[in-house]
Amino acid sequence: MSKVVTFGEIMLRLATPNYQRFAQARSLEVSFGGGEANVAVALANFGEQVSYVTCLPPNDWGKAAAMELKKYNVNTDYIQWSGDRMGIYFLETGAVMRPSKVIYDRAGSSIAQVKPGSIPWEVIFEDADWFHWTGITPAISENAALVCKEAVEIAAKKGLTISVDLNFRKNLWKYGKKASDIMPELVKFCDIILGNEEDAEMVFGIKTEGVEINQGRIDALAYQQTAAKLMNLFPKVKKVIITLRGSVSANHNTWSGVLWNGIDFLQAPTYQITHIVDRVGGGDSFMAGLIYALRKKPGDDSYALRFAVAASALKHTIHGDFNLVTVDEVNKLMSGDASGRVMR
Repeated sequence: MSKVVTFGEIMLRLATPNYQRFAQARSLEVSFGGGEANVAVALANFGEQVSYVTCLPPNDWGKAAAMELKKYNVNTDYIQWSGDRMGIYFLETGAVMRPSKVIYDRAGSSIAQVKPGSIPWEVIFEDADWFHWTGITPAISENAALVCKEAVEIAAKKGLTISVDLNFRKNLWKYGKKASDIMPELVKFCDIILGNEEDAEMVFGIKTEGVEINQGRIDALAYQQTAAKLMNLFPKVKKVIITLRGSVSANHNTWSGVLWNGIDFLQAPTYQITHIVDRVGGGDSFMAGLIYALRKKPGDDSYALRFAVAASALKHTIHGDFNLVTVDEVNKLMSGDASGRVMR
């Protein structure tokens, strides 16, 4: 079975417990997370072979992060052990009308100092058929952007399917380049784009008209033109998928998605997620569900979209970055069983 490869930064996650504010907290809950690592864990949990490529410091925190990935059957053979520190993010979980907050502490992390030519992409891609990256990685540092460029060029040359989650993070682009300077040269190698209306506008200047995400109301048809414009901008792209999150409150979101393949514009069912446990990693769980379903049922875009939305809806019920649900659980939700009844 061919494998999926993901590349990015895994961070130490330090979260306040019990909805506490940073000023209140006297302890922090320790876990790990990061966009591409979250995708890798979810795919491994679905039974896929997946290798995660990153750079970690050869200290106890770096080793703990690698052990956590191994626990979920993610291959870590290609982790580069270099640098002095791993990135950290602090999470304050919001409630009702108070939004969650994230503070990054990742300057000078191991992956920010990765050297072009240091990762053996030719070897890593030998038994792979899919490569996934996100817009977070080239935002970290110029070196990380250059290494990401190496990866997409070699993956394209080898004929791998390449997917990207645009994941615009304005607070990360600090090395003198804007997302709009770097991302087009990377995305042009991709076959599949995942994003939302903010990503499209802030990275490529494509504005989605007529959406009210902060009122919990989403007009899915408003996104068809956005998806079509993204596909026209990048001729190699075969599918554009947009996640649809309506924010009623910090605890209550609507959740769905649309897919444009150049012919059909598909919309998934909308889930009312009324008691969110943890929404961090929601987009990553969507991406993992999409990759899994497209590999299992090639050509069935409707199934892939519905599976991705259901998988990510379930992620909102789980603490931490990782989506620890099974394929059977996702299929059960897709079938209409959202009762949450005890399984005995």
